Amino acid sequence: MRDVTHDVPAPHRRSFLKYSGALGAAAAVPASLTACSAGPESTNDFGDGDGANRTLTAVIGYGNDGTWDPTQTASAFCMAANNHIYEGLLDTDPISREPYPALATQMPADPGGTSWKFTLRPGATFHDGKPVTADDVVFVFDRILDPDTQTLAKGFFEPWLKDVRKIDERNVELVLKFPFPEGVSRLTLAKIMPQHVFSRPGAWNDAIAGLAVGSGPYRQTAHHPKSNTTFEAYAGYNGPRRPAFKKMNWLTIVDAAPRVAKISGGSAGAQIADNIPYANIGVLESGGLTVAGGAGMNNLFLMFNTAHKPFDDVRVRQALHYAIDTEKIVEVALKGHGKPSSSFLDEANPAYRRAKTVYDHDPAKARALLKEAGVGGLRIEILAVNVSWIVDCLPTIKSSWDAIGVRTTLSPQETTAVFTKLDQKQDYQVVAAASNPNQFGLDADLIMRYNHGPGNLWMRYARWAGEPVARQLFKDMDRATREPDPARKKAMIQDYVDVVAEQAVLYPVVHNELMTAWDPRALAGIRAQAYPGINVLRARWA
Repeated sequence: MRDVTHDVPAPHRRSFLKYSGALGAAAAVPASLTACSAGPESTNDFGDGDGANRTLTAVIGYGNDGTWDPTQTASAFCMAANNHIYEGLLDTDPISREPYPALATQMPADPGGTSWKFTLRPGATFHDGKPVTADDVVFVFDRILDPDTQTLAKGFFEPWLKDVRKIDERNVELVLKFPFPEGVSRLTLAKIMPQHVFSRPGAWNDAIAGLAVGSGPYRQTAHHPKSNTTFEAYAGYNGPRRPAFKKMNWLTIVDAAPRVAKISGGSAGAQIADNIPYANIGVLESGGLTVAGGAGMNNLFLMFNTAHKPFDDVRVRQALHYAIDTEKIVEVALKGHGKPSSSFLDEANPAYRRAKTVYDHDPAKARALLKEAGVGGLRIEILAVNVSWIVDCLPTIKSSWDAIGVRTTLSPQETTAVFTKLDQKQDYQVVAAASNPNQFGLDADLIMRYNHGPGNLWMRYARWAGEPVARQLFKDMDRATREPDPARKKAMIQDYVDVVAEQAVLYPVVHNELMTAWDPRALAGIRAQAYPGINVLRARWA
């Protein structure tokens, strides 16, 4: 899972090739389909045209060089872009998270049943003009459910989805292992991709690099990694959320200062930007911009390498969490736009319950736990992503650990560099990064499986999946997934979230609010998300 952010990374190219078996040499893809540019990078504004013909320029505070494969990606930039390029059978509103028919003509007749039948939207076509068929739907789900292909999406579907079958050219049936109404809102995570494009030899490699061909309202027109990605309205789109902008140019600017500069002042080159630093809110508002955000699952987490002593000892992991002055992080780095974590889940989550283990700032307890574990003279290098707000939090973590006698070095790096090291199984001690599983939805079963599911990348990164506590956790997760009674399921999830809190292998330090800024004189209908990226499917020129 790559990119930051949240980011939460998307599987790195090497990991993807290893786990998927997609080792063949990349075959040539017609230029009309690649939408990827090997030419010079460009961050120029595309202000051509006027009125309805002008270009929407957006600034995204996350990299666009993660994998673009919808079955794999957790990249903030790529997921946000894919939500404009691709469609699922159903999609979900980015704010309310309510599902609605997208490529399908209607919702399942019986969400609590074990068979869901869908009819595809008449006249739906991919961006190359070819019709969307049942074969394309089966192609995507076969990839997700393939036991020999490791995809991120597998963890969202394999536990409850048995099979996807073609009825005829425009009708498909999803067969469930057991009733699972929560699966309805997950169908947006299975973006329907053209079989004739992505069954080509090497095409999945191209998807990683940026090839994106969907049936959504916008088609990708150029892609410059670490620079920008451009889009234009797809004239053949006949779905429920029509494109309001003729062209879009999304710039990737990870560093805070140039990102803010791009949207502010008399020479502003963009109309909207996400990941706004808290310190800049007042200035932007005084300049006439609207700045809004939402609290959710966005968090700074620590992940320990449990194969590297002494981090195999739960007391050491707990000690380092107790040592952190989280209130100071909220005050100094987040400017009040956050809360110390009191569970893996944020307080707004429907399944939230204060965990039995809460890491309130307690240096004395931290020292006692280290002493009990027989650990002294500990030196730690924190391998961190360079997302701007994460970088702002790191000095407080360092000073907190230094205060209990742990010599701490900070090593912030580009997100791709951090996760390349993890993918290559290089040694590390502690990773500090950002994550927001709300990108995938709000149900706690999904969120916990994304981070702690058996066999997923996070557990491989932490090297913890083989431990007895982890194996029992995975069994508890499976039982909760299958539990039909909603109240009992919620209680079971809350119980195993307590285990995750106690073990602190991969655990949030703070949950924070994400801010988006836009020019209300230019744009209307913008809704700020509580997770990274933007969604302009309901927006328009003011």
